Amino acid sequence: MPRPPHDQPCALCGRHTWLTFHHLIPRKNHNKPWFRRHFDKADMRSRGIWVCKPCHRAIHRFHDEHRLGRELNTLESLHNDPQLRRFAAWAARQKVQIKGGT
Repeated sequence: MPRPPHDQPCALCGRHTWLTFHHLIPRKNHNKPWFRRHFDKADMRSRGIWVCKPCHRAIHRFHDEHRLGRELNTLESLHNDPQLRRFAAWAARQKVQIKGGT
């Protein structure tokens, strides 16, 4: 997994805060036959986006791994999802709080 970027905003809400790597094809799906037929292993491992923790939690709260891997496996598809779009708009208005940082 790549190292977190320090100068990039969250790919969903645009806030500048600590980021986590979201696998666009969840790791739980990497060994399933449908995914192995449609994606190579390297692509599944590296395909991802950097998002803040609240956005990352929202992605997994709103959608299961199966739907994420099959239907929402691009940044564009995540941006087009109505639930995530509403959440990201709300999150963008929230104050960033980084605990333990300087």
